[in-house]
Amino acid sequence: MNINKDPIKKIAIVGGGTAGWFAASTLISVFKSSGLQIELIESEEIGIIGVGEATIPPLISVLHGLNINLVDFIKATQGTFKLGIQFEDWHTKGEHFFHPFGSIGKPIDGYDFFQCWLKCRAEGDKTPLMAHSPETILASKNKFFPPFDVKNTPLERADYALHLDSGLAGKFLRDFSEKKGVVRTEGKVETVQQHPNGDIKSVTLASGQVIEADFFIDCSGFKGLLIEETLKVGYEDWSQYLPCNKAVTVQTDNVGEPAPYTVAKAREAGWTWRIPLQHRTGNGYVFCDKFISDEQAKATLLDSIQGQPLMEPRFIPFTTGMRNKTWHKNCLSLGLAQGFLEPLESTAIHLVTKSLAVFIRMFPASTHNETLVNEYNRAIRKDYEEIRDFLVLHYCTTARDDSEFWRSCQTMEIPESLQYKIDYYKVAGGLNIKAEELFQSTSWHAVFHGMHVEPSRYNPTLDTWQAEKLKSILAQGAQGLANICDKQPSHKQFIQQYCSAPKL
Repeated sequence: MNINKDPIKKIAIVGGGTAGWFAASTLISVFKSSGLQIELIESEEIGIIGVGEATIPPLISVLHGLNINLVDFIKATQGTFKLGIQFEDWHTKGEHFFHPFGSIGKPIDGYDFFQCWLKCRAEGDKTPLMAHSPETILASKNKFFPPFDVKNTPLERADYALHLDSGLAGKFLRDFSEKKGVVRTEGKVETVQQHPNGDIKSVTLASGQVIEADFFIDCSGFKGLLIEETLKVGYEDWSQYLPCNKAVTVQTDNVGEPAPYTVAKAREAGWTWRIPLQHRTGNGYVFCDKFISDEQAKATLLDSIQGQPLMEPRFIPFTTGMRNKTWHKNCLSLGLAQGFLEPLESTAIHLVTKSLAVFIRMFPASTHNETLVNEYNRAIRKDYEEIRDFLVLHYCTTARDDSEFWRSCQTMEIPESLQYKIDYYKVAGGLNIKAEELFQSTSWHAVFHGMHVEPSRYNPTLDTWQAEKLKSILAQGAQGLANICDKQPSHKQFIQQYCSAPKL
């Protein structure tokens, strides 16, 4: 039996940017010995959105999987390190909380750490939950840690991601891909040709060049040239859950030392971000234009920045949601062509790389298999819905009533899946999280706790412990963590020593 009947011989990727070049890099690395041809079509005339500059820890594993040297990547992208996100003014003005990576504490004699902390708090202990988070303590001290030199220490459970220049990341991945054999074609797609069964046959460029392929990947941005304009799969709008529909962005020069975290500060009609890179800082305001004008949003952003602007502010309209089918016929969509979830938790690049990983596991033949397509679409929808619910949690639990936007968030419609999570958590801190989900217990505990969603009790099995003994164990752990964090280099020192980028 020929198990590789009707193999795909050529894939055409329409669109570059981070999504397109991650697709090219991944596919050429996985199929380098199979003879698969990969051609990427992009137009300098169109350019890229290039906003997202914060990432989450799975990116590090993706880079390792591609055999990309992490230090080289950081230098090439003017990268800095990210231990989590600092949320300011989300629950009420003047309050802040930190969403760290890694884990908070560790199990004690098989008992869940969070339940141990809940019992200690019920017994009068005032130690903050995040005193047991390595990333939170490091971030509060503006420090980073040598990940290669922390075995058998409390920092062993710490994790990190990167801040990067997405335009430079695309250039790095383009160079990486082309050296491995990906063909890049400059040009703007003018028309798309289809087979009688509806599959995409070829694309024709403005130059008249016709490019045929067995399979196509749509990385054409919000436009969705192939998946939407040609195949018309439709778009599921999630504005009822996530009402922000515009962003205004600006780059500034750096002021002071770069923080090892992203800042997300709630504003009158949305939130602003601040992302420090080695050569500049990225800033933006994600807002709902029902509650604030473009000019007001621009003024708010410019009032919030710390350095001198390096560009004119740029507006980006968007509709939160996803394609009804992210893979249809012989076309896979990625990045903005696939869907959009606001960058509050820095998930854009992750959704690209996760989609590619799932696609490769189900890699098709040149003839259709609807079972593969349906399972892929089910899996990616589940990823989007999980992230959507986590984002909505930041809004619907606010206590702010100082603007019409935040008052509307208090009564907003929320998905049933999220309401169940909230109700279940309120009983005794329970989390119904599956192993394959992106956001694990640390993330949910951080946001629930930061937004004052509290369990009514702890698990009564903890009553087998003497409260004072448990308090002593937690106190020793927090002190040990604080001590080792004090000894780490500053974020700036670590970058200068190991991965300082050339000046641009």
